[in-house]
Amino acid sequence: MEFLHRETDANKIKLSVDSVFIAHSDAINFLEKWTGIPFPFQKVGFVAIPDFQFGGMEHPGEVQYKSSSLFLDDGATKDQFISRSTLISHETAHMWFGDLVTMKWFNDVWMKEVFANFMADKVTEKLMGKKTFDLKFLQDHYPAAYGIDRTQGANPIRQQLDNLQDAGSMYGNIIYHKAPIMMRQLEQLMGADNFQKGIREYLKKYAYKNATWNDLISILSKYSTTDLYAWNKVWVNQPGRPVFDYKIAYNGNKISSLSINQQPEIGAQRVWPQAFSIKLFYPTFSKTIPVNIKGETLNLKLAQGLEKPIYILFNADGMGYGLFPIDNNMMENVFRLQNPLERASAYINAYESVLAGKSFSAEELLKIFTKGIGIEKNEMNLRLLTGYITNIYWTFTSPKNRLAFSVTLEKALWTSMENQTLPNNKKILFGTYQNIYLSADASKNIYTIWEKQQAPSGVKLIDDDYTSMALSIALKSDTVTTVLKKQLERTTNIDRKNRLVFLMPALSLNVAERDSFFYSLHERKNRQKEAWVTAALAYLHHPLRQETSAKYLPESLNLLEEIQKTGDIFFPQSWLSAIFGSYQTKEAYQVVSDFLKQHPNYNPKLRDKILQSTDNLYRAKDML
Repeated sequence: MEFLHRETDANKIKLSVDSVFIAHSDAINFLEKWTGIPFPFQKVGFVAIPDFQFGGMEHPGEVQYKSSSLFLDDGATKDQFISRSTLISHETAHMWFGDLVTMKWFNDVWMKEVFANFMADKVTEKLMGKKTFDLKFLQDHYPAAYGIDRTQGANPIRQQLDNLQDAGSMYGNIIYHKAPIMMRQLEQLMGADNFQKGIREYLKKYAYKNATWNDLISILSKYSTTDLYAWNKVWVNQPGRPVFDYKIAYNGNKISSLSINQQPEIGAQRVWPQAFSIKLFYPTFSKTIPVNIKGETLNLKLAQGLEKPIYILFNADGMGYGLFPIDNNMMENVFRLQNPLERASAYINAYESVLAGKSFSAEELLKIFTKGIGIEKNEMNLRLLTGYITNIYWTFTSPKNRLAFSVTLEKALWTSMENQTLPNNKKILFGTYQNIYLSADASKNIYTIWEKQQAPSGVKLIDDDYTSMALSIALKSDTVTTVLKKQLERTTNIDRKNRLVFLMPALSLNVAERDSFFYSLHERKNRQKEAWVTAALAYLHHPLRQETSAKYLPESLNLLEEIQKTGDIFFPQSWLSAIFGSYQTKEAYQVVSDFLKQHPNYNPKLRDKILQSTDNLYRAKDML
């Protein structure tokens, strides 16, 4: 193996290089055994590229990675180490899925990505055990897939492609996140052994050739008694997710009947055949009931005669895909659930239910989750919780109520950080505190930590963390020039220094300078570092700056076609998300609505990207 990089930090090199080689070796060994096919090419090589716009790119013999994804130091969290392993496994899996066997046309581009993600997950499961894998799979894939599939712009996994210029717009969270969920359901439907036999036959038959999804389904059908073509129609060829509901009846203190039903959230009637579980909780024990729903309704006979539960958790095993009902009694006890996977599933169900308007308000959920950060000890769950808290706080809470709640949230985060024992948990909570703080006391606290470069007890902060802190201070105070200039002087790495120089105009106190920065993005040369551009746009359109940045929204939409033509495949989506990600006003949504009305023949794939990226805005404008 050969590894090329520009990283010069001796500590990062010491802590990362061996791990990168080992992760590639582990992935290759696993994939050779699982596929039954030796490594398909003559060379194993990889390159770390500073500020690469992708996580990785699977060129045989010279896989390219974003440098920051590979080089971690002793301040990295467990989630970052797992993510690095998954990324390496993903790109290595492409040697078989995408490079050994390549899709015939770009309407099947998703095939190489779903297998790369799916096989990467299998490597993770092998290395980290089933419990960690199940939790990571749920958190990695479900929220991201729901974030697209719940929208008016949802697209199917397999899309039609009439013009190659639109190929890049087919990439997104449905390919990367819904497709692995679909594949996992397919493996469960067929059985793991039959599924593996089918995939091995597919790889051997089409080695160094091109294949279609229908070619694969044809082979898999030989190993299954289920009509995979009918199954494929709803899971692969149509967008959207099911909404589940239930009916329960009692005879005295016993369940006389319990049934589950499903209907599409959007669009024509259809059903998603799938398997998951529900769990009934009692004072001293619990009862798990498997669900294998193939039609609109399923009567759960195993529930008949059971005692009346205190509460019910739907999708307890995290396998099911859709919008699940929330038992309010369960939410009162959610942090007492012993299984981290069950808690994560409950957190996701609750968040999705709030966005769908089917349970309590966003601000009620914010208070519940804020209580949870003082109880939750699992690192991955804590990251999920704080992510939801941040999103609800900035996007689904009114400015007035946000300000009123800020001190409560700041104190809860700081106290929870002090009470946590694991360094990674402390760092997650400190990062959230830095993100949400608004009060004068918290501002002073953050500034002191940055100025003295003295982290809170038990929190490991590195140069990038202090840069992030300086940007937060600049955003929320009037010391922007002093803070960012001083941070620039402190920064020795030339790539990080150049990035900070690029971001500074977007954080200027001078509105005219921010205007100038935005309009400079009309020129392609100023958009070359796409990761820098989207970071700058997120600061430019931060909720605290939207009073002066909302005027950029129409022109941002006007530029979208140019962004697609001149940028890389993920740039249109990241451009839109960075700009519209935290708007919540009717006026902002009116800009989007007017644009779509004025362009009735707009590129349908870009139209979908707009609807996907503004879904939170669409919902927030009616919540507040």
